[in-house]
Amino acid sequence: MTAGRSAAAKTGVTRVVCEQLAPRVGDLTHNKGLALDAVRRALADGADIVVLPELVTSGYVFETAEEARTTAIAVEDSFFSDLSAVLAGTQGVVVLGFCQDGGDTLYNSAAVVDASGVRAVYRKTHLWDRETLFFTPGDRTPPVVDTAHGRIGVLICYDLEFAEMPRRLALAGADLIAVPTNWPLVEHPAGQYPAEIIQAQSAARANGVFIACADRSGVERGQQWTQGTAVIDQFGWLASAVTGPTGPTASGVASASEQRAAADLFLHLSRDKAISPHNDLLGDRRPDIYTQETPLL
Repeated sequence: MTAGRSAAAKTGVTRVVCEQLAPRVGDLTHNKGLALDAVRRALADGADIVVLPELVTSGYVFETAEEARTTAIAVEDSFFSDLSAVLAGTQGVVVLGFCQDGGDTLYNSAAVVDASGVRAVYRKTHLWDRETLFFTPGDRTPPVVDTAHGRIGVLICYDLEFAEMPRRLALAGADLIAVPTNWPLVEHPAGQYPAEIIQAQSAARANGVFIACADRSGVERGQQWTQGTAVIDQFGWLASAVTGPTGPTASGVASASEQRAAADLFLHLSRDKAISPHNDLLGDRRPDIYTQETPLL
């Protein structure tokens, strides 16, 4: 155990690192090595929780369903045992996206892995654009995994756009929501953060949870990416972020060349939902009203 990790364990601080990577579409061997090297690098820098991008083992811009299938792996694939071996002797946790071989179908999935193996797999519920041509949407609620560092919930990219998803994880006790993502680059006004980052900040603030988004970089078959990798605190403020091609340059935000967002967090603070002496984010909810039919007047 490194000195940094030991200090973190003693003080209750958890170092969360989101690695922004550029996988090669269809190159499974290369991408597996890329992911393993990123985890090794993050652990060497004292990471406790590492988040990697969506579909990091496969790439994203598939031309055909057959191409997607050539990159699909099952949970039993040796990649996951290799990843657990990298984590051996640590309390490190990795959340990463992969193209899951589901037998007759494929899933855009994320795995939570520690030294003991794969702790949980989540299949993306809300598929974006051409993902619908290759993947089957998941039909189960996202998990919350209890770890040595706190409770980690998992969403994938477009899932975060639906307020019900982070809210459900907050109600289930998540301290941190890890979000592997591939955010396609779209135009946004100069000097403003990409809407995807704003959305993540809003979800963190509305639910009083930390959120860690690992976006990707590179250009894949002409597609550029937002490079919106960010770690957000439970009040909705950026704790660390990678600057995208036309992104923000706020003080304290990492440069694009670093390709990483890292922050030391007190994850247990997310369990206190009080936002004033008389208000609680979850306690003030009125589900009895939310289910009522809204009258059109």
